[in-house]
Amino acid sequence: MSFGRMLAVFRKELRQLARDKLTFGMIVGIPTLQLLLFGFAINMDIRHLPAALMDEADTWRSRELVAELAASQVLEFTHRVSTPQDIDDLLRTGKIEAAVVIPADFENRLETGDRAVWQVLVDGADQSVQSAARQLAAFPLASLRGSTRSADVRPVEIVNFYNPERRAQINTVPGLIGVILTMTMTIFTGMAIVRERERGNMEMLIATPLSPLELTVGKVMPYVFIGLVQVSLILLLGWFVFQVPVRGALLDVYLAASIYIIATLCLGILISTLARTQFQAMQMAFFLFLPQILLSGFMFPYDGMPRVAQWIAEIFPLTHFLRLIRGVMLRGASLGELWQEMAALAVLIVVILAAAARRFRKSLD
Repeated sequence: MSFGRMLAVFRKELRQLARDKLTFGMIVGIPTLQLLLFGFAINMDIRHLPAALMDEADTWRSRELVAELAASQVLEFTHRVSTPQDIDDLLRTGKIEAAVVIPADFENRLETGDRAVWQVLVDGADQSVQSAARQLAAFPLASLRGSTRSADVRPVEIVNFYNPERRAQINTVPGLIGVILTMTMTIFTGMAIVRERERGNMEMLIATPLSPLELTVGKVMPYVFIGLVQVSLILLLGWFVFQVPVRGALLDVYLAASIYIIATLCLGILISTLARTQFQAMQMAFFLFLPQILLSGFMFPYDGMPRVAQWIAEIFPLTHFLRLIRGVMLRGASLGELWQEMAALAVLIVVILAAAARRFRKSLD
């Protein structure tokens, strides 16, 4: 063992890392990104859930209750409705995540105390919304003080739509479709094109009559079918193992998944134009995967994040796909009702593909 020789290898590795700007950026960037995300963006204390209000009593005491609920900042009343069907439509399309119903006999219930005096209806497919409802039920409301005479009656009744059993798998399995596709499609595509460059095959392909667009599309087309196979596998396992239903049209599930697969493949193509080695491609894929899984609403509640973090989350395809797949699978919504999320994915595909095409031409030069 020679200390001098080991020191020489040590210096060589440091110089090699210093020349590899991407690896050095990951060494600094990943812990910085994690610290900022967990420190500022991730917040389990949910605020400003979009909610609907149906006040059938419309008395001064019911209005006082509404004012207290709004002051708690857990709910943000974005819609005022008059029928239960309106609430069902808003929940199904994802425009609200909760609804407060104050019955017409609100004053009588306050006096007798034999029944719950108001209801909160929540999208039970989202565990964070269920937590917010329980938090709201425990909130000390002055307007209801002393309203229940029986210890067995609680002032509020929580009704879970779409997941009355409150099973975690109902929320997790659809989200895993997006997470798995993000991880596999981005890495596979990014590494597939970089692999051709590393092996020297790219120069031979360029010499053929293939255009850059034909070459790129031909390389990624097989992964569209691979992604759909993965979707089918998750759906089958979710149904047979965890009894996770598909309440919407199965065709809508596959259409939404196809659009999302194209978006992740475009992201992989963009990575391939920036990376020079397969290792760099994997590093960049992981760097993009981390904020998506943390900010999209899969692991942590979207509504608990500050506004800036929510704006950043909107630029990631996974955020929009989670709303799509949960809306179709769990709430039975159609893609037409979720057209805004489909449009957002289409815009992201165009932007990412345009950036990748420009970078791809430069890399060929």
